[in-house]
Amino acid sequence: MPPRDANPPDRALTRRDLLAGAAGVAGAAAIASLPALGAAQQASVPAAPPPVVPADPTKVVGTPTAAVGTRSPFVRPTRVPTGDIQGFSLTPHGDLTGTITPADLHFERHHAGVPLIDPARHTLTVHGKVARPMVFSMDDLRRFPQVTRTYFLECSGNGRAAFRDPKPDLTPQRVAGLLSNTEWTGVPLHALLEEVGMTGDATWMLAEGGDACMLTRSIPVAKAMDDALLVWAQNGEPLRPENGFPLRLLLPGWEGNSNVKWLRRLELGTAPWMTRWETSKYTDPLLGQKARQFSFDMDAKSMITSPCVPQAITKGWRPVSGLAWTGRGRITRVEVSVDGGSSWHDAALHEPVLSKAVTRFSWMWHWQGKSALLLSRATDETGYVQPTRTELTTARGPGTDYHFNQIVGWQVDPSGQLTYHGGR
Repeated sequence: MPPRDANPPDRALTRRDLLAGAAGVAGAAAIASLPALGAAQQASVPAAPPPVVPADPTKVVGTPTAAVGTRSPFVRPTRVPTGDIQGFSLTPHGDLTGTITPADLHFERHHAGVPLIDPARHTLTVHGKVARPMVFSMDDLRRFPQVTRTYFLECSGNGRAAFRDPKPDLTPQRVAGLLSNTEWTGVPLHALLEEVGMTGDATWMLAEGGDACMLTRSIPVAKAMDDALLVWAQNGEPLRPENGFPLRLLLPGWEGNSNVKWLRRLELGTAPWMTRWETSKYTDPLLGQKARQFSFDMDAKSMITSPCVPQAITKGWRPVSGLAWTGRGRITRVEVSVDGGSSWHDAALHEPVLSKAVTRFSWMWHWQGKSALLLSRATDETGYVQPTRTELTTARGPGTDYHFNQIVGWQVDPSGQLTYHGGR
């Protein structure tokens, strides 16, 4: 059955008519009974043996062609997983270059584990405030005109650990690993809404996932008709299961939880449904006993990814490089400081600079062996400037629990060793 809090304001069809909910409850019970993968179990995975390298590779025949390519044995980037059904794994930004996140390193965030879904049986039901309620198979969806676009995806809780409990040994993966940037392929959502004949009084849409918790979020129709996508592929291949295979909702620039994975139902209505995922969860406590609700947009943010912990640097010239992103359009400026914010230098923005996508920046620095504090600050096309930690807490209070975007960086000691600095 559907979750109790998904009480829709409008019903053209009943859920009993449209959905086979009992199977979802049975799945939830089965998953809830499984033990979480603990730290000891994760540690038991054997490490890959060191590669055997010939003294002269030109004298030895190499390996044959293979069905699936692999990384060099000298390159071993991995996500950091919690190993929990209600958990996450983090993208290793310090190990990556460019802007596109490899699909197998894209961050994860789940509330009931990763479901196993047969794409041949999966459907998307669209109903509510529509003229023609319809059920689409995956083949039906692929018959619509496809688009491929690059957007970032970020959990609204990204940066919580670095904000709440900053530690010197935090890496970019630990600081901002709930961010990834992907080339997505799918169909614009407005094409489906036009197909079903959305009525003029529809202003909100309920998106429901096909996982065991049947996660639901209320989405304004204005976003659905703007740049929202229904996607089934990332980086040239089908979605990975942990990223929503076979179908997910993609809302460019909006907090990750609203980009519902394993999408199976869209219901059009006239008001938000006030599900648990937008009342008890994913709201921002503010000063004055207030809360910010439906805070979808991700604010402008940046992070230096090289040099960073656990690196140590040597004297001389080197690029200070990192990532910047905003949910409100394009990044227009990134500044780098080596003296803790006393002075700032404009970094170069690497092309392409895309809307609602990660932008790489760099600035050449000549380090002479003195203490330094490396910071980065992003500005987006709306004129919004990434705030300091003090500015963020002054505006939202110390109790804020989502949308952490304060300026952060790396302390460099005279020996060249780096440690995390959580900003001021």
